[in-house]
Amino acid sequence: MKMHQALGQGKNLFTGYGEGHVLINAERHDGNLIVTPDSVQPWGVADFSSLAESHFNMLLDLQPELVLFGSGASLRFFHPRLMAALVNAGIGVDVMDTQAACRTFNILMAEDRRVVAAILAI
Repeated sequence: MKMHQALGQGKNLFTGYGEGHVLINAERHDGNLIVTPDSVQPWGVADFSSLAESHFNMLLDLQPELVLFGSGASLRFFHPRLMAALVNAGIGVDVMDTQAACRTFNILMAEDRRVVAAILAI
């Protein structure tokens, strides 16, 4: 699916998504990703069942105010202990399917929020 394209100045926007990939500023990225308004990097998670505390703890270094977790094609919730370090640091965590996480990221980023998207491929 292609999303409305309104590229921000030097900011990452999700402009589309499909099976196994997302488009960021119209550039295709395959696999699982960590996306901030300023960076895109692979997320070393094999799949939903392999999520571990370390996968979420690494997000602390990015100093977000909110982490959006895109769980793939459907909404899936992980065990709360996986996000304990984020919550203890006062960082919000919102879980949604990947499509919703992409759309929500764009809105929050446009509001100049310090948002990070942890995305599992659809």
